[in-house]
Amino acid sequence: MASLEEAQAILRALGLPRSQQNEMSALTLLSLCQLGPKDPWKKAQRKAVTITKGIMEFVEREFGKRYAPNTRETFRRQVLHQFVQARIVDYNPFEPDLPTNSPRSHYAITEPALSAIRSFGTKKWDPSVKEFASKYETLLARYQRKRAGRFVPVRLPEGTTLQLSPGKHNLLHAAIVEEFAPRFAAGAQLLYLGDTANKNLFVDEEQLVELGITITEHDKLPDVVLYDKERNWLFLIEAVVSHGPMTPKRVIELEEMLSKCKAGPVYVSAFQDLAEFRKHLKEIAWETEVWVAEIADHLIHFNGDRFLGPR
Repeated sequence: MASLEEAQAILRALGLPRSQQNEMSALTLLSLCQLGPKDPWKKAQRKAVTITKGIMEFVEREFGKRYAPNTRETFRRQVLHQFVQARIVDYNPFEPDLPTNSPRSHYAITEPALSAIRSFGTKKWDPSVKEFASKYETLLARYQRKRAGRFVPVRLPEGTTLQLSPGKHNLLHAAIVEEFAPRFAAGAQLLYLGDTANKNLFVDEEQLVELGITITEHDKLPDVVLYDKERNWLFLIEAVVSHGPMTPKRVIELEEMLSKCKAGPVYVSAFQDLAEFRKHLKEIAWETEVWVAEIADHLIHFNGDRFLGPR
């Protein structure tokens, strides 16, 4: 009979990345196949399914798992998009000309995936998986191929090299560590370095705890955090590409998060070039710093009676 664990095994065999082998993804697959906990996999069917009624309400009714209405976008962005890329699911197959925001937008299991899924638990399963893989490159393989050879290397002060995922955001991350730090935070220790693909790529948890920074708040930390032990300064640096700079709102959030921190905070907005800096000029909080990678030797201080230092 169809179960959560078996659905996860199917997703794994069909080459879905680990992040699409979780409970939400497994329940989505079961919903797309219209299979309850008492149904065998051979009864999987291809049917037009919407996110709210076809998936979320189905999951609650058949498996007793209730998702809040605001998780609709999570199903769409973190599960169904990847299922479509993996050729497991078709988007609007029964009405391909539907506008993007149509309430009739739907998903359906693809015929090749359905054929394989129906054979799960039988002697035909392994050959079916191989046949599916021969027709469609697995999503995991595609993701890995796209990333291979395109990582952005960043060399840490002690000589270690980290590999950041490709993209403008991470090019700026690398510049902050390799260009900003030696000029304006010489000898500072890297405590945190985020990555667009891995938010916690580098974390010095021991030092963060020692400074009084709650580890559970990693998702709110800026892109790069440096600690100058000699001056007891904590450099909090936002790499402004897709996210905003150090706005008054952002500074207040960080002040609250760092209320028990023993080091003096230095708030920095980092930009790749002056053109990007000009776009955000009116948003930047007073008493903060601005660094632009294309003029790496210079630092801009926003007002105040001191240059570069804790507020």
